[in-house]
Amino acid sequence: MASASSWLGGEVMNADRPRWERRSGTRVVPPARPRNLTKVPFVELADGLLQGVVSSGSDIGRVYVSSITAGAHAYHCSTNNNRPCGGLRGSPCKHLQALVGEAVLQYGADRVARYLRVDLDGAASGTDLLTRLRGRHEPMPAAVVFSRFLRHLAYLELSDTTEPIAELHWFPAAGVAG
Repeated sequence: MASASSWLGGEVMNADRPRWERRSGTRVVPPARPRNLTKVPFVELADGLLQGVVSSGSDIGRVYVSSITAGAHAYHCSTNNNRPCGGLRGSPCKHLQALVGEAVLQYGADRVARYLRVDLDGAASGTDLLTRLRGRHEPMPAAVVFSRFLRHLAYLELSDTTEPIAELHWFPAAGVAG
């Protein structure tokens, strides 16, 4: 006989939780520590990349899309128009440094290191983690990451509601035959 709890996607789902939580497949992880969104407004671990959007230090209207691949540690940084960052000269630029630092604040050093497949060996900061990467520069298109950032901004502009958001309502209502 099935118990009140079942295993789903690596997380034990409890029947005592609200119905929408039992059907949800994504768990929101609170940040390891609060971070300032001015310099790095968007950072995520997704699609085998540590990726995000970093504000330019010199032009308020310019942002850079920065990413590091998990495992190979290839890195890239360019404007959202695919113009390469001038700071990429054989090593990660200041935008990549800021991205890794903010990722450590958002997710914690252990989680970022595991995702990138880096031996942490006592490292606790983004700078420590960055020095352990052994990748090289490999150009990557910025469009996908920048689009995810823009979608993220669109969700932030929605008014507060307890009703389902059609775009995010992937699962059918209970009792619907399929």
